[in-house]
Amino acid sequence: MSLVIMNDEVSLDDVLARPDVWRGSRSAGGSANGFAHAKIPSVPSGFAALDAELPGGGWPRGALTEILLDGTGLGECSLLLPALLQIQQEGRWGMLVAPPHRAHGPAWVSAGVDLAQLAIVSSAQPRDVLWATEQALSNAALGVVLCWATSVDARQLRRLQVAAAGGNSVMFLFRPLRAAQSSSAAPLRLLLSSGERGSLGLKVLKRRGAPCSRTLTLDVPRTKHWRDPHEFEREALVARPPSALPAARSEPSPVLA
Repeated sequence: MSLVIMNDEVSLDDVLARPDVWRGSRSAGGSANGFAHAKIPSVPSGFAALDAELPGGGWPRGALTEILLDGTGLGECSLLLPALLQIQQEGRWGMLVAPPHRAHGPAWVSAGVDLAQLAIVSSAQPRDVLWATEQALSNAALGVVLCWATSVDARQLRRLQVAAAGGNSVMFLFRPLRAAQSSSAAPLRLLLSSGERGSLGLKVLKRRGAPCSRTLTLDVPRTKHWRDPHEFEREALVARPPSALPAARSEPSPVLA
């Protein structure tokens, strides 16, 4: 960043008010905590307590947000649902890249998601996952990208952050909990965990400005069966011992048209 003062009339307050100037003793979060608001483009998370801790008062646009969690199905899709709905109301698309489970369309529709504005990219190859994510971030029609990645190195994280910064999309990257021990180019890093009575625990590991030491407890309305229920049936079938499987029939099975 370079700052050129052309005359003596520029005050310190004017300089500190710039959105690209960060004060180490303050956060860009909500004013409820006495923090200075920076004019960072963002999308409200739908949870006031969380918005108060996020730079710009919501999920940042044009930046990489990392969400670290132990496994899947903790409620991560329910947490991000308000942002996805807001983006679709703007007339832009959402994209899921390499989701760990097959999406169950009726559940997404019942949650208010327009499937006509939702794209899903499936791939088991880490390189393809990251390439698809970068391409999505360069598309102005896409407003929010959710990517599940099990293996990402520091160079790839920097590429994702650069790609996110080049647009106006909200970018979420889900990574395993063990990644918390490594550094990241993401300006915002969160740790997601299960709380009591179905709540979610959310700890801000990294953000622009002052650190956040407390863990937030959010009551997130859950939508059941985000994943295709047929996956549960297939998993149960695989887990059963051979002796528990039904005997093969000699007659042909009926074909459903």
